[in-house]
Amino acid sequence: MSAATQNATQNTITHTIAADMDAVNAVIRQRLHSEVPLVNQIAEYIISAGGKRIRPVLVLLVANAWSYKGTAHHELAAVVEFIHTATLLHDDVVDESSLRRGRATANALFGNAASVLVGDFLYSRSFQMMVGLNNMRVMQILSDATNIIAEGEVLQLLNMHDPDVTQERYLQVIRSKTAKLFEAAAELGALVAGANDAQIAAAGEYGRSLGTAFQLIDDVLDYAGDASEIGKNVGDDLREGKPTLPLIYLMENGTPEQRELVRSCIENGDEQHFDTILAAITTSGALDYTREQAVIAAQRASEAIADLPDSIYKESLLQLAHFSVNRNH
Repeated sequence: MSAATQNATQNTITHTIAADMDAVNAVIRQRLHSEVPLVNQIAEYIISAGGKRIRPVLVLLVANAWSYKGTAHHELAAVVEFIHTATLLHDDVVDESSLRRGRATANALFGNAASVLVGDFLYSRSFQMMVGLNNMRVMQILSDATNIIAEGEVLQLLNMHDPDVTQERYLQVIRSKTAKLFEAAAELGALVAGANDAQIAAAGEYGRSLGTAFQLIDDVLDYAGDASEIGKNVGDDLREGKPTLPLIYLMENGTPEQRELVRSCIENGDEQHFDTILAAITTSGALDYTREQAVIAAQRASEAIADLPDSIYKESLLQLAHFSVNRNH
């Protein structure tokens, strides 16, 4: 999918909920305010970097697909975006990343301590907001999600520099660290619109599968992407000693020489052999395999919402599943 086509697809999806997104952005600006100037400065910096805003979009699309007419979904979408932003601030410190969304990371500009503490501010502000909604089920979904995300972060830390990580161990990290917030966002959209338990569970399956597809394509783009398009440094995963699915597949299916090189690179966080690793990943079919797994997850997402009533919002959710695996950023 060309960059122009991708942007057109994103615009089509967000156009359906343009007024809602404007309302969400207003909530974000209002709720970001702090009496501490540095909190405002860093929070504004990372929020204004943009990004796809997929998680708040999910809340809005699912709520509208169930014909919701209130405004609580705006607050929930902002909560989800704050939680996601907090994880980005913490992730970049842990990963020692210097580039995100084509700009210097907050930790590169403001330092690790400030980034971690402002991440904490965003987490705690999101909990203030969800308490304000006075809905125990909302608090349950979001508190469970944030706890599982934290577990996923620790699992990923344990996997770092470990060349013996299996596909199942890695997929567990994806389900916890990335897909869980997608799942929660979709569940919240259905919940606030008055869907029943089975419908909320189906929305959750859509979100979980969509999040899995997104992360798997991110793994592909870390080897086959363009830094100017993906907004981060290509090869970061290898530099961090992070065994993602393309590397795991190569470890399982490559030649003895390739496996030995991958093992050494993962153990040492060695990116000087990136070109050799990339060639091996490409010729071994590791990128194709990872894309296939993403396509399977996206198809599972589409099937999960088959019973949703037909609407422009359902169509946008289906488009989003297709977009998740046909993008280059």
